[in-house]
Amino acid sequence: MNAPDKNTPTLSDGVVDWLTNGTRDERFIDNIFAQMCIRLQQAGIPLQRSTFHVLIQHPQWLGARFMWADGLREAEIALVDFDVRERSEYIGSPANEIQDGATELRENLERDVALGRKHALYDEMRAKGLTDYVAWPLYHTLGKRHLVTFATDRPGGFDEAHIAALKRVLPVLALVSEIRIKNRLARTLLETYVGSHASELILAGATRRGTGTTVRAAIMICDLRDFTKISDNWPRDDVIDLLNDYFDAMSEPIAKHGGEILKFIGDGLLAIFPLHEPAACANLLRAVTEARQAMAALNERNGATGRAPLNYGIGVHVGDVMYGNIGSSTRLDFTVIGPAVNMASRLEALTKQLGRNVLLSRAFAELVEREFELEHVGKYEVRGFSDPIELFAYHG
Repeated sequence: MNAPDKNTPTLSDGVVDWLTNGTRDERFIDNIFAQMCIRLQQAGIPLQRSTFHVLIQHPQWLGARFMWADGLREAEIALVDFDVRERSEYIGSPANEIQDGATELRENLERDVALGRKHALYDEMRAKGLTDYVAWPLYHTLGKRHLVTFATDRPGGFDEAHIAALKRVLPVLALVSEIRIKNRLARTLLETYVGSHASELILAGATRRGTGTTVRAAIMICDLRDFTKISDNWPRDDVIDLLNDYFDAMSEPIAKHGGEILKFIGDGLLAIFPLHEPAACANLLRAVTEARQAMAALNERNGATGRAPLNYGIGVHVGDVMYGNIGSSTRLDFTVIGPAVNMASRLEALTKQLGRNVLLSRAFAELVEREFELEHVGKYEVRGFSDPIELFAYHG
């Protein structure tokens, strides 16, 4: 990427100054990108279309594309999955060429099609009346390469002054975008590993060991049955696939109904539904209902391939928990602890003994018994608690 001499004025000098000094309060790179394109137009560059492609660290997505076109006030955002590199939309595309090491890609869209590059993207741009297209890598630190493209419908395409002005923008856009993208990546990684609510607290500065808050919540602990036997007898990759499918079946309903999964523990999970939401307990059981349906569908699919059905147990209780940082001086876990969590864990352990998939404490059942049909199971000794606990089963 050869930038023009920094002392040579270009059409984009005002845009460069704005990117450097006028974007400090803007949090999102898509908004900055769209405003940059509009300002480039206003500066006299005949910009008709522009895209910005970034690689992201996300468990589901390889990257994201921000696309701006003439007349838009905001950029359109599209997420890109990991399989895209095996599809025709990527193979032979500008993104493919740039990621393979090209430092500039320029395509005259007015010339004979037979003489140009062969990819559906170029045909689409010609059909929209675009005449010239240029793409450059955008460099972030540690060798990370992203991609930015510009296209025009001006007869004859971009001239040398336009290209020089666009090149002048690139280093500043790289700096401005890297800050925003890393901020977003930090949030995404925290949300991925500790959940959305905990990530907000951590980003707000809740990182000191022993700090936390008392939260009243419904606590749900789920565990897969006979996992040791499965892991001993199944191929490793099959075990990982099984766990992922099982966690999908359980986790998606929890998130949908406002719960937060705090951790996966081997083949188990711990989730809470804070009671600041009035319908939290009802939402927990709605999540359990949908998880049960998802597990039934998963077992049906597994049965078609000769796999045994998966069984699970869920223990549910309600109470006060300490929600915060626990661990060593250099390694922390953001989680919940307290007698209420221990109770939910003991109830989950009892599900196998009592032959019920879902066991609820009396304290939790009292909050939902008017809305849901529950089975009274009786009073049972619970390890670690002095008095027998009255239990209910939920079959919904």
